[in-house]
Amino acid sequence: MAESTTTTSTRPLKIIAGADSFGCTLKDTLVSHLRSLNIEVEDLGTSSYYTIAAEVGRQVSSSTTPAATETRGLVACGTGVGVAIFANKFPGVYAATCLTPEDALNARSINNSNVLAVSGMSTSPSTAIDILNTWLNTPFKSPCPASNSQPWPQDIESFLDSSIKEMPTIGSGSSQSDESAKCAICCLVKNRELNPIDIIPGGSMKILRETPTSAIVRFKAGSVEPAHHHTFGHDLVVMEGKKSVWNLSKKERYDLGVGDFLFTPAGDVHRVKYYEDTEFFIRWDGKWDMFFDEDLETAKAAVEKELGNGAV
Repeated sequence: MAESTTTTSTRPLKIIAGADSFGCTLKDTLVSHLRSLNIEVEDLGTSSYYTIAAEVGRQVSSSTTPAATETRGLVACGTGVGVAIFANKFPGVYAATCLTPEDALNARSINNSNVLAVSGMSTSPSTAIDILNTWLNTPFKSPCPASNSQPWPQDIESFLDSSIKEMPTIGSGSSQSDESAKCAICCLVKNRELNPIDIIPGGSMKILRETPTSAIVRFKAGSVEPAHHHTFGHDLVVMEGKKSVWNLSKKERYDLGVGDFLFTPAGDVHRVKYYEDTEFFIRWDGKWDMFFDEDLETAKAAVEKELGNGAV
């Protein structure tokens, strides 16, 4: 049995612990061991595996920002699997079920695990203490069984460093995607093919409705619409991306991003530059027309000169 009393953190360590009825005896043994190492423990006691694991996960998650104390979690159930599943439902929680010290080495070295899940039905107290000590004392990126107990090659180390930054972002855009799915305009265009706008490179359009006419328009990053005008006024709302519109008739510039609205009156000459892949909803009265007031190369030169004299 390992007897090490050091941990990998340079900050004081606090462990949030909890278990269900199948893991409570093993959890109590490990809590006693932690306290013998002078490690602070908050023992949440015993409840259903999903309830107790969720509470441990919630508390560890709320403590993931830099603080004076490093907070980790310890959960136990019959298999160690159920508690890991529910602890992992919280951002910044990396719970790993470890049945051997080697599992703990891998979990800390590769995954930077901050919640240890153990099995009350298949793990003896002495083995569980070995697992816990290994988990406490193994720094991230340490040699481990997965690396043949050798230091990780530089490319793997770089990958592991990147993973720490990338893992917290997974799922972070789900709420935005859910909101987009509720948008009536987005639903109208979802899975539809847009037709290229032959007279302007980089553009495509899909008519959604006739009289009054509405459409979804897309332009690739870097595209430029030469100065032009229409016999109708039009409203537009940017759904994605970033663009600038120069109303040459009014000598005004409009920098537009997601959610911005712009009305351009009939006859106003305007030029457009797209900084990102951009999609917008546009509505106008009457039949579509477009009259150019300059060619594409002239437009590109004018935009380059304009942006060279000021910020994008």
